[in-house]
Amino acid sequence: MRERNNNLSKPAISLETFVFLAIMLVIFGSMAYKMGVGNMFKTMMTTAHDLLLNTVFYIMAMAVITGALSMLLSEFGVIALINKLFAPLMRPLWGMPGAAVTGAVSTYLSDNPAIIPFAKDKKFTVFFKKYQIPALCNLGTSFGMGLIVTVFMGTQGSGFMKAALIGNLAALVGSIVSVRLMLHYSKKYFGDKAEEPYEEMAKDDHDFQNKREIREGNIFQRILDTLLEGGKVGVEMGLAIIPGVLIVCTLVMMLTFGPAKTGAYTGAAYEGVLFLPWIGEKLSFILEPLFGFKSPEAIAFPITSLGAVGGAMSLVPGFLERGLIGANEIAVFTAMGMTWSGYLSTHIGMMDALGVRQLSSKAIISHTIGGIVAGIIAHYIYILVF
Repeated sequence: MRERNNNLSKPAISLETFVFLAIMLVIFGSMAYKMGVGNMFKTMMTTAHDLLLNTVFYIMAMAVITGALSMLLSEFGVIALINKLFAPLMRPLWGMPGAAVTGAVSTYLSDNPAIIPFAKDKKFTVFFKKYQIPALCNLGTSFGMGLIVTVFMGTQGSGFMKAALIGNLAALVGSIVSVRLMLHYSKKYFGDKAEEPYEEMAKDDHDFQNKREIREGNIFQRILDTLLEGGKVGVEMGLAIIPGVLIVCTLVMMLTFGPAKTGAYTGAAYEGVLFLPWIGEKLSFILEPLFGFKSPEAIAFPITSLGAVGGAMSLVPGFLERGLIGANEIAVFTAMGMTWSGYLSTHIGMMDALGVRQLSSKAIISHTIGGIVAGIIAHYIYILVF
């Protein structure tokens, strides 16, 4: 008979059973009271279904393309070159090998999970130590949808490109804070094994960074094999993030957004109870001085960015039209939107894909602090520049 681990066993019914039931009743009971039981469950299903079709499959397609690209860059030595060029910058600031900048660029051009295929490529991870791999989640998320957010913010109204670029600079600072904090937690998690090379081949060959394995065949065959293998990794990653995105993102969306435009609940996707914006309004007396917001409504942007930066961006035209925000807010929005980029919706799935789900809470804490720092830095850089 297999022995049980007594440290993992509990009585069938204990105090935590009733605490858990109480929390569940408060959360879902409140949502059901406001939305109606039928509408609440219908919104859950329709939101999860829409996320599967329009978000997960989009991310999977993106992961296939970036997976193929990452392996192509590895096969022909580009990652090794990038590692050499950017190591003097990445190591002292982020505490990461120079190759990590490749993943950061890929997420800036696309979205958070684009860094995951790189983390599954041995020719990429060979440059990393064990404790550095979990921090790829924070690094990638810090730049998620960066190009889209920057262009969107910079082209609003009469043009705020300078403010948007200030936001980019502040997001760099926020990413350093987030990654450094995450490295602190992951180093403690791995303990004595933290400094070991992530890949086994790096242990046996001390000159591994000056070598690279290549596939058999001519250049055309190597390119074809690399693209197909990288695409396959992307598909696997797309499947791996489904539970995290559907479960966590659905809940976050329902806590972030409100009823339909008519003010009534219809059970449509992305309806919710506006809980997170309400929290932001209550905390505005603390947060507004830090970010320089001239109206309390502006706090809705960073709060909404926690769940989906795309949804947060949709708030900006209305804010500008009503005169609630200006260039300072655009700089802060860019910094926080780019740094956070809906990390509550993707962090758990990404950490699961990296094989370190246990560190998800640490990644979220680190990234929350990084985003707040990015917003504060953007505000004060704006004051100095303008």
